Amino acid sequence: MRLFNYITVICLGLLLVNCGETNTSKQTGFSIDTNAKFIALGDQLNLTISNPKKKNIESVSYKLNDIDIKPNYTLKSISLGKNTIEAIVNYDGNSETLTKQIEVNNNRRPDIYTYEIVNTYPHDITSYTQGLEFYKGELYESTGQRTESKLRKLNFETGEVLMNTDLADAFFGEGLTIFNDSIYQLTWQNKRGFIYDVNSFKRLGTFNYGQSAEGWGLCNDGTQLYKSDGTEKIWFLNKDNLTENGHIEVYTEKGKIPSLNELEWIEGKIYANIYQRNGVVIINPENGAVEGVIDFKPLRKMVTQHAKLDVLNGIAFNPERNTIFVTGKNWDKLFEVRIKKK
Repeated sequence: MRLFNYITVICLGLLLVNCGETNTSKQTGFSIDTNAKFIALGDQLNLTISNPKKKNIESVSYKLNDIDIKPNYTLKSISLGKNTIEAIVNYDGNSETLTKQIEVNNNRRPDIYTYEIVNTYPHDITSYTQGLEFYKGELYESTGQRTESKLRKLNFETGEVLMNTDLADAFFGEGLTIFNDSIYQLTWQNKRGFIYDVNSFKRLGTFNYGQSAEGWGLCNDGTQLYKSDGTEKIWFLNKDNLTENGHIEVYTEKGKIPSLNELEWIEGKIYANIYQRNGVVIINPENGAVEGVIDFKPLRKMVTQHAKLDVLNGIAFNPERNTIFVTGKNWDKLFEVRIKKK
C-alpha cells in the first residue's frame, strides 16, 4: 500500500468536521452564527448573533472555553477538537446566554517518518502486549486477555522473563508507565488501575478512573501521567492522586483520530499506537495535533505468522541507546528501530 493511502487509512474517521449545531433560543430566536463550515488552527473565527425576531440587542460578549474573546478571533493557542463558544446577549433590559460547540482541526498534514531496524530480539509469542516501557535501562511489559494478563520485567536481548506477576482472572491488563519507582498499570473495562513497587512488584495500591470509561494506554513526562481510553482523547492524570485533570483531543488536518491505544513519551511528544492499525502517530501534547505518522506495517510480515497473531502494539523509548523498541500482540520478535523524517 502506498504511504499516502496508508495515511488515509490510519487517520480513521476523517470526515470533514463542521462547527456543530447551533443552540437556538426558542424564546428569542437568537443563535450563534460562525463564518465557516470548516475551521482549523490559525483560522479566524467570526461570530455574529442571528436575530430573526428583530429584538433590540444592546450588547453581546463572547467566551471561548471560558476565555473572553472578540467576535473576530484568530484560533492560535487552542486545543484541537471540541471547543465551546458562549455568547451573553443583552436585549430590552434582559440577558440570555447561548452556547455552541465547534470542532477545530489541525492546520497542516502530518510529517511522514520512515525507520531502520537496528536489532531484532526474541519476544514471547504468547504475550498479548498492551504496554511496554524502559525504566533505568530495564524493560517492563504489561499484557492483556482475561485469565492471561501479566506484568513482567524482561531481558530485552534474550526475551527471558526476570520478574512476573499475574493479574486476577477478572482483569484484562492494559498499558503501563513507571514513575518514581512505582509501576502504574491499567485494566481495560474495570475502571481500575494498579500501582506496584518497581523493584519487588509488590502491590502498593489501586486507583479508579474518572470520566474516561476505559483504560488503554499510559505514559508520563516526569511530571504527570497521560492516559488513553480508546477514543480520540488523552487524559491528564495528577501524579499524586491519579485524578483526571482535563484532556486533549487528537486531530489531523481532516478530523479526529479515534482508537488511541498504547502511549509512549519520547522527547516532548506522545507516540501512540492506533488500535487495529500497524502504525504510530506523533502527537503534540499541548494541543493534540498529529505532527507525524510512522508506518510500521512491514514489521508484521517479519514475525512468525500464526492464528493468534495480532496488530502492532507496544512502544518503548530507550534514551541510553536513543532508539525505539516496538512489538505487537502475540509477536515473537521485538524490533529496535531508529526513525527519521522522510
